[in-house]
Amino acid sequence: MAPKRILSLWFPRLGAERLLRGRRGLPDVPFAVIEQTGQMQRIASVSVLAQAAGAYPGQPLRDALALCPALETQARDAVAEAGFLTRLRRWAVQWSPLVAEQPPDALALDISGCAHLFGGEAAMVDQIGAALERMGLSVQAGLADTPGAAWALARHAGRSPATGRSGDAIQQEARATRSRAAKRPQDRTTAQSGTTFAPAIAQAGQTHSAIARLPVAALRLDPDTVAQLGRLGLRQIGDLSGQPRAALARRFGKGLVLRLDQALGSAPEPISPARPDKAFATRISLPEPVGLEADMLAALDRLLPRLCDMLRDKRQGVRTVRLEAWRSDGGRQEITLTLARATHDPARIRPLMAMRLTQIDPGFGIDMFRLEALQTEPLHDKQASGHLDAAHAAAGRAARDTALEDLISRMGARIGMEAITRHHPGNSHIPEKGAQVLAAAWAEPASGWPRPAAPRPLLLWRPEPVIAPDTPHPPAQFRWRRRDLALSCAQGPERIAPEWWLDEPDWRSGTRDYWITTTTCGTRLWLFFAHGATMSCGWFCHGSFA
Repeated sequence: MAPKRILSLWFPRLGAERLLRGRRGLPDVPFAVIEQTGQMQRIASVSVLAQAAGAYPGQPLRDALALCPALETQARDAVAEAGFLTRLRRWAVQWSPLVAEQPPDALALDISGCAHLFGGEAAMVDQIGAALERMGLSVQAGLADTPGAAWALARHAGRSPATGRSGDAIQQEARATRSRAAKRPQDRTTAQSGTTFAPAIAQAGQTHSAIARLPVAALRLDPDTVAQLGRLGLRQIGDLSGQPRAALARRFGKGLVLRLDQALGSAPEPISPARPDKAFATRISLPEPVGLEADMLAALDRLLPRLCDMLRDKRQGVRTVRLEAWRSDGGRQEITLTLARATHDPARIRPLMAMRLTQIDPGFGIDMFRLEALQTEPLHDKQASGHLDAAHAAAGRAARDTALEDLISRMGARIGMEAITRHHPGNSHIPEKGAQVLAAAWAEPASGWPRPAAPRPLLLWRPEPVIAPDTPHPPAQFRWRRRDLALSCAQGPERIAPEWWLDEPDWRSGTRDYWITTTTCGTRLWLFFAHGATMSCGWFCHGSFA
């Protein structure tokens, strides 16, 4: 069986070159991307000119400006960089179907059985490098039998720390500057600072000899472990391969042995490619910019059936859909719609989108529309079986359910889907917890409510004190909300005890005896007598009946 062949693509200037791609045609100046680390701004990524001027990743911004006063900077956008790496992963699928991201700045390709389609491994790697160079990206490539070895070759091939005749690493900095020198990259060479594409290819079965002279940092170890190994004279991977595994594991942990075995192929390290993107989107370009609502509605009528057909073919339903309007001046307007239930029926989506078209500002005109399903859910066709009457009843129920969902979607399009809620029964005998509030769009109607031992009031509020004698029998006269009330009749009591495993501030008064009381003026109140626990006993009003 032929060995696996893994290609690692490392983009050492991904953050800076992502931004420089949009500045082609402008004068080339040193450029760097900065990030905030604590109270200090540091360099996160640099361009070729900035690195030639002395700037490097991890350097404090003030030091970089002292070396290169003309340095231009921009804040780092980690989310945008991750999205750019994802787009590179999608682009790399043309070379191999198995492509995985290695955040924050690398890709791994399993090119086993693919190289002969491009004239061999060397020719394939050269074609990839040339394509990335045309895109304005610097890349270092490593090809080996394992992902760990390919990673090491891409970053460290041809680079090793300077050593003397004794084999000890030479430290050029004075003692007073070693604290800062330790934070600098120890192996910056022309392979990283230049733009020449020089891939490192280890022939099949030659992984051990290809990485033996690489520094131990190429094993993806933490800096502390690398420093400890250096103090013991173990500076190259070849120095480690001949050491007893048990001794290395006892002193440096199992992580060192695992990384070494992964690089040499003794331990498996599979590549996990990302799942294929399921993008449901369609767009239309117009010959002339439009701005009337009728024209926008006509464009929606062209896009929506096409999108729904794509969803229907994959048995998917859209839950969140977005309409983008690209204006002739380069601006972009968008509206996002959330549905109460996933669907691929254009008739249910169109009126809701048409309702919100007024939110789009056409400006000087719109020349392109794009409709995208942001969130989808699987939909399964339901087939009714049985007698004809049962089938008609099921169809009627489905129509009523659809009408309720359409009503929720229509109200959500106006006031926001999060403002529409429904109640479900709660798993508690405490009146305040008898119902839980859920979002109507993301919850099914409650199938059944448990019947309480006694009727519950229509309005419920936090217990309010009632001025009455401290006796457990309903008072004939009491005062509540600055009103003097007289008792006409009372029904009860219903005893409810607090949940002893929870500390509820409102239930520190202990066990309660609830009474449904009717006053002479017709007011029906839900009163309870608290027997007292950590608080004094007394009468309180907890709600009101209709």
